[in-house]
Order: sequence, then structure tokens, then C-alpha cells
Amino acid sequence: MGADIHGFIECRCTYGTLDEEDSRWHAAIDLDLLYGGRNYDVFGSLFGVRNYAGFRPLAEGRGLPPDVTTEVRDHYESAPDLFHSASWIGWDELSAVDWDEPALTHDARVHEYRYSPEHGWYASGKSFQNLDGRSEGDEWIREGRLMRVGRMTRREAVHEDSEWAPVRATMKSLADVHGAEYVRLVAWFDN
Repeated sequence: MGADIHGFIECRCTYGTLDEEDSRWHAAIDLDLLYGGRNYDVFGSLFGVRNYAGFRPLAEGRGLPPDVTTEVRDHYESAPDLFHSASWIGWDELSAVDWDEPALTHDARVHEYRYSPEHGWYASGKSFQNLDGRSEGDEWIREGRLMRVGRMTRREAVHEDSEWAPVRATMKSLADVHGAEYVRLVAWFDN
């Protein structure tokens, strides 16, 4: 059974307030409106969920923020037998990430590549296979596909033009208005 991500981008409104400390968090947008994918490399890199690529998770197991909005808390608590692994990460953290940081280990999945005359070898997927003693960097051909044991970088997992791009763009836009420390992604998973 697959795992899906749920959550909200939250923001503290900093304009129009006399004291920034008096402003409260708002549930700015439901993650479902920005992201409909199931990218375990993103989940693992950010939150340690389905971390087959072996990343040091940026924000694993933090739970809901203590000052999470009522709307977000209610949504998370609406299915206690389904939702798990709640955590959050701020835009200030995401914008400071070294996206070229490699995973701690090689990927538990074999990276598969197909060949086309126009583009050469291109990534076509990842799959669990018996490595038969192979180690990082090993390559072989199977049924016309190039198979490789590899190690990913965060950029490869959460690349800028992926289905994750609208989440990043929304967080950045809110941070440009309110400040990086006042924008966060609160997320949890089902499976």
C-alpha cells in the first residue's frame, strides 16, 4: 500500500500588525491544492517517510507545531487511525538547504534507464531488486534497460521543475511578503 502526504502551508501575517508577536498563524492553503503526487524521494528527504534513498531527513518526527492552527489540527485529528508521522518545516529551513547534499547511503532501489536515439539514456524509474552483491556505481543491462546502483542528492529528489514546484513557489511567495520564519509546511502521511 502506498503512502500519501497531506497537510497545509501555514503563514503568520506580519503586515498590518503593531507587534509581529501578536500575529497568529493561518492555514494558508491545503497541500492537496498544490500537490497530488506520491514522491517517496521528497517524503524521505524532507520528513524521513519511505526514505528508500537514504537521506538525512530535514524534519523527521517533529509532530504538529505547538501553535498549529485549529483548522490544521482538526484535519490531522479527523482520522487518527489513518494519519501518522506529522511534522513540519519552515521556509527559513528549506531556503537554506544544501540541495547538492548526497544521501547518507546508496538508494535501496535500483535506478532504471531507457535508451532513445533522440535523448540517449534517460531515467525511467526505480525498483526494488536483488542487488546480487552489487555496490554503489555498479551498472548492468537487463532487458534493454540500464540498471544502476546509485546515490541521490536532495536536488535530484526535490528538483525545482518537479510536481513539488507549486509547493515551493507558494511558500516562497508567502515568505517574500511575510518573512521566511513566518511560513511553514505542516505535513502528515497515510498508508
